[in-house]
Amino acid sequence: MRIIPAIDIIEGKCVRLTKGDYNTKKIYNENPLEVAKEFEDAGIEYLHVVDLDGAKASTIINYKVLEEIATKTNLKIDFGGGLKSDKDLEIAFNSGANQITGGSIAVKNSEVFENWISKFGAKKIILGADFYPDATGGKIATNGWQEESSLQLIPFINGYQSKGIQYVICTDISKDGMLQGPSFGTYEEILNTSKMSDRAQSSTGLKLIASGGISTFDELPKLAELGCEGVIIGKAIYENKISLKQLESFILNAS
Repeated sequence: MRIIPAIDIIEGKCVRLTKGDYNTKKIYNENPLEVAKEFEDAGIEYLHVVDLDGAKASTIINYKVLEEIATKTNLKIDFGGGLKSDKDLEIAFNSGANQITGGSIAVKNSEVFENWISKFGAKKIILGADFYPDATGGKIATNGWQEESSLQLIPFINGYQSKGIQYVICTDISKDGMLQGPSFGTYEEILNTSKMSDRAQSSTGLKLIASGGISTFDELPKLAELGCEGVIIGKAIYENKISLKQLESFILNAS
């Protein structure tokens, strides 16, 4: 399972929100590159960068931060937040993104998102499935989590799996930044459903990346055991609940 630390950007600074609420913004570092270099020094190879200004504005904004991290580290970066057009993707990839994440666009303009999958390939495009849990399993949220759609989480993922998507970042918004543990049950259900979908369509296995609520190191082996391909860790690192030393040893033991 890949360890993927998160850097969320507002006005060029490294911040964290709670449950996606912009009013809860906490600045952890004025220089995201410093943070990225610390991750790289700990043997981490991957990075999740979210342009929170872009998510709000529905267009890429903090690509200069992406460019700086990409040119001054060897981290493989997946980048998301407000990507809505081919031009946004062009800027993101030209700025050094290894993969891009599309969430709101996959809900609001499936034609454009499906075109990205066929144009750039399934290895380059990640489906962002951000959800508010409910009795049906969860409803997909859009626009920096400011809007809730009527789409249900698992059918949403399965629908795009049938269209070739491989990578999915699934975030339980109710847990994001809360340090209360991830949605193990939801991830297990997604992976079990996707296996049935694979058999029916002879498609490639879903690469599920868990996100939201990670709070202790002990949760990581459990997510790996479930079959998660990656895990995104944010506040737990910044609040010293999980140390870079622990992540380094996890990576070494897994290799």
